[in-house]
Amino acid sequence: MSKVKCEICPWSCALEEGERGFCGVRGNIKGKIVNVNYGFLAVACLDPIEKKPLKMFMPGSKILSIGANGCNMRCPHCQNFGFSMAAQEEIEMMDTNPEEVVNTALSLKTQGNIGIAFTYNEPVTMYDFMLDTAKLSKEQGLINVMVTNGMINEEPLRKLLPYFDAMNIDLKYFNDEGYKKIGGRLDTVKRSIEIASESCHVEITWLAVPGENDSPEEVEKAAAWLAGINPEIPLHISRFFPMYKVLDKKPTDTDLMTEMKAAAGKHLKNIFLGNI
Repeated sequence: MSKVKCEICPWSCALEEGERGFCGVRGNIKGKIVNVNYGFLAVACLDPIEKKPLKMFMPGSKILSIGANGCNMRCPHCQNFGFSMAAQEEIEMMDTNPEEVVNTALSLKTQGNIGIAFTYNEPVTMYDFMLDTAKLSKEQGLINVMVTNGMINEEPLRKLLPYFDAMNIDLKYFNDEGYKKIGGRLDTVKRSIEIASESCHVEITWLAVPGENDSPEEVEKAAAWLAGINPEIPLHISRFFPMYKVLDKKPTDTDLMTEMKAAAGKHLKNIFLGNI
C-alpha cells in the first residue's frame, strides 16, 4: 500500500498504513491521515484568559482550556512536556467529542466562561478535533482561542481562521539555527503570525531561555519585525524555569528580562513580562 502524506505542518510526514507521524498523534488509518487521539483529552479546566497568555483580549474573562497529547516540535526545555511529549497510553485521557466539549463550555457560562481555548499541548496536532469543535463552538456564539507554536502550513491555517477569535503564537528564536535545534522553521512561524494577524487578535510569547534566546539584541530584531506587521501586537517575554531535559540552567535573570523588554520597546508598544 502506498504512503499517504500529512499536509498539516511542514514535516509533511509520508506514512504507511498504521504509522504515526513525527507528532505522534496523526497517523495513516485506512489510507487517510487522521488524529488517532481524536476526542481524547488530557486536561480540561476553566482558566483566566490572561493565563494563555492573552493580556489584551477580553481581559478579566475565563475560558474553558483543553489539551491532549502530542507536539510537532521537540523543545528540550518544554514547559508542558507532561502533555506534549507523552504518549496516549502514558497519561489518563478523557474520552469525549466536539458536542460534549461545546456543551460543557456553554454550561460554564454561568461561571464567566467565554468559550474554548485549545492549549497545553500543540493543538495543531489535534487539528481535526480542533476544527470540528471550533465550528460547533462558533455556531453557539462562543469565543475560540488557540495557543500554538505556529508550525502549521498555510492552507490548514487559513481553514481554521474563520472560527478563531484570538491566538497566542510562540516565537522561540529569531534565527534559523535556533529553530533547527528544536525541530521547527522560523519562516513557517513568521508566516503563521502574518496570516493570523490579518484575521484575528494575535499575541506573541517569547520564552527567554538562558544562553539560547535571552539576548536583548535578538529580541529587538524580533520586535522590529513584529512592528512591521503591527506595533500594537502584544509581546510576552516569559521567564524560563528548569524543566524536562534542561535542568542544568537557572531561571531567567529578571534584570535581563527587563533589558529585553526595553530593547523590544523600541519597536512595540505592548510588552509584558511573565512568570516572574
